[in-house]
Amino acid sequence: MKKEDSVALEEQQIGARRRSEVEREHRDLDAVGAAPHRQTQFVRGALTGYVWALGHADAAPITGLREKGVPSTQGITAEVDATLVQLASQPLRTVPRDYVQGVHDALAWVCGFQDEPPGVTEQAPTGE
Repeated sequence: MKKEDSVALEEQQIGARRRSEVEREHRDLDAVGAAPHRQTQFVRGALTGYVWALGHADAAPITGLREKGVPSTQGITAEVDATLVQLASQPLRTVPRDYVQGVHDALAWVCGFQDEPPGVTEQAPTGE
C-alpha cells in the first residue's frame, strides 16, 4: 500500500469520525477490556459495534444489516436507532441489555451523538 493510500484510509470518514479515531478507540478498549474482570457484555457490545463500523463484520450487531465494507452513516444511525428500540423493549429483547448498551454507546460516539467514546471506566449496568 502506498503512503498516500494509507493516509487516505486513515482519514476516511466513518460516521462523524475519522477512521484513525475509531481504530484507536477500538484498540484502546480492546486492550483494557482484555483483563478478565473487564470482559463484560458492555465491552463486548462496544467492541462489536466498532468492528462493524470499521467494515470488518459481515452483519450489523443488532439488526443483522449487511453492507459491504464500511457501513454508511445512515446504516450506522439506523443501528443506533435499533439499539434504542431494543433497550426500550426489555420484555422483547433476546440480547443482554449491557451488550446492546455497549453497541449503542460505541455507534452513538461514531455518529457524533456523544462526545466521549465508551470506556470501561463507565459503570455500565451489570444486570445480565
